[in-house]
Amino acid sequence: MTIRDFTGVTVIGGERAVRDDAPLPAGKLCMTITYLEMSEAPGPAPPAPRGRKIALMRADPMTVSFYRYLYNTVGEPYLWYERRAMADEQLDAIIGDENVEIYVLYVGGVPAGYAELDRRKSPDIELAYFGLVADFLGQGLGRYLLGWAAEAAWRHQPRRLLVNTNNFDHPRALPNYQKIGFVPVRQDVLVFDDPRLNGLIPSHIVVRG
Repeated sequence: MTIRDFTGVTVIGGERAVRDDAPLPAGKLCMTITYLEMSEAPGPAPPAPRGRKIALMRADPMTVSFYRYLYNTVGEPYLWYERRAMADEQLDAIIGDENVEIYVLYVGGVPAGYAELDRRKSPDIELAYFGLVADFLGQGLGRYLLGWAAEAAWRHQPRRLLVNTNNFDHPRALPNYQKIGFVPVRQDVLVFDDPRLNGLIPSHIVVRG
């Protein structure tokens, strides 16, 4: 299934009709969210790129400060703002849950990205967050980390593995998810406050949405 196969979307927030010519209110952004799922275990993950010192480790326990570094560094170019708005106590309750697994990719000893598996809604598992630090894009590391994360999730034998992406994410996110076996199942449209205007994201960040 490709995105063109969808016959409609759901509007969240009600501030904008799903029309290309409908103007957005000042200070608002429009996000198209694509939800995908995988209903059977994928094939073998691609090997790690050769010639690199690569390690994958679960952060257990994950500290709030290190998590904020990963979340902010990986997600800033794509307007990841929700967890920036959380208090430390609220964030710690999520990342410290025994059913949340956070795996950090290191390249040459440097944190290069992470994958977060959320098992709190068993029997489904969600790949809640996934991404690389900008310095490590375009080196085959994303394919490796994504395949590895999918394999790690299926070791728990879930009913489905879930993920979502949106028009502000890296342009290769959706095709890469589909390439390893995720299938798009629906889209939603969300109108939200631009986080660059309220200080959650630096004002100089330019997004592709």
